[in-house]
Amino acid sequence: MMEAVKISEHVYWVGAIDWNIRDFHGYSTKRGTTYNAYLVMGEKPTLIDTVKKEFYGEMMERIQSVIDPKKIKIIISNHSEMDHSGALPQTVNLIQPEEVYVSDMGFKDITAQFHCDLKLKTVKTGDRIDVGGDTISFVEARMLHWPDSMFSYLEKENILFTNDVFGMHYATGKLFDDENEERLWMYEAEKYYANIVLPYSDIVLRFLAQVQKMGLSPRMIAPDHGFVWRKDPSKIVNLYAKWAAQTPKNKAIVVYDTMWGSTEKMANYITEGLREGGTEVKQLSMHSNHRSDVATELLDASALLIGSPVLNSQIFPAMADVLCYLKGLRKKGLVGAAFGSYGWNGAPVDELTKMLESMNVEIAAPAIKSPFVPDEKIKLACKELGLAVSKKLAEKIK
Repeated sequence: MMEAVKISEHVYWVGAIDWNIRDFHGYSTKRGTTYNAYLVMGEKPTLIDTVKKEFYGEMMERIQSVIDPKKIKIIISNHSEMDHSGALPQTVNLIQPEEVYVSDMGFKDITAQFHCDLKLKTVKTGDRIDVGGDTISFVEARMLHWPDSMFSYLEKENILFTNDVFGMHYATGKLFDDENEERLWMYEAEKYYANIVLPYSDIVLRFLAQVQKMGLSPRMIAPDHGFVWRKDPSKIVNLYAKWAAQTPKNKAIVVYDTMWGSTEKMANYITEGLREGGTEVKQLSMHSNHRSDVATELLDASALLIGSPVLNSQIFPAMADVLCYLKGLRKKGLVGAAFGSYGWNGAPVDELTKMLESMNVEIAAPAIKSPFVPDEKIKLACKELGLAVSKKLAEKIK
């Protein structure tokens, strides 16, 4: 029997651990993930969120270790994405709860996903429900990171259930922040923000201000991925404020792929120029790095330099992939430039510059193009590009 984990006097974790997932819609999850669900034990037992449908049985076993599932009176769905609502229809069918609460957009999304009547009841910011011995209030968190997202706040216990916000893809048998090694979870938290929350950074800042104005200062934050923040919940809140601010840093990333090593040679000299100019630099070949790891390095970078060889009169497929992905993340305040090698048609390298412009990247210099293998003149131009970008960053960050 899978066991629930008690996280407070009346609250149990009844979620599931997915040790083996390695891809989350294009995001590399090297350390797996968790799907967290929470059981509030009052006069009206309440289930907050469910799990991915494949983990329904694991969730039910954990619930059964505390209570007969059919005694649950209320279900709250904070977020309709399938990793949290996938098991909802099956759970409702078994439990037959008195109420199933969702946001307005949650009603639309869940109805569109499952095409069945789950007898959903909508709530909005400021609404409160009595769960017997405690009260749960709701705060809509639209576009963090879906339109339907909302938080649930258990008032007496002072626990904030935040669905995807403040979480991370991190499979762990240790349920609390103080039990996990910061060196490991910090990277996963950064990666989660960079790949999922970054496009909504302006909303994050406004939402954090709203929560502060409401006077919420939870003693515990319980997200739907990763672990529960019990020792220092303010730590992840402060990290979100820092990441959302996108404060310029003297850091550049050089992202490229190569066919016969020519574009890589150019990347090496650009990196050398950046390094000599005093800029922190990460050189990332798409042959050995995943797009989501590139996005993570970009989170605190201020310069993006992109290199590609030409294949069939197009940029290299791996570069088209990563640029499409990065564009969707809408990183602000970037300086950049393009480079690449070609055989007989160098025009696609110029397309890289246009792609950077479409991402609102400030172009530091025209693209550097090398016919076949770069000669000494082109190597020098690459190094000078790195130095020029480094100088520009130093001026920008003053």
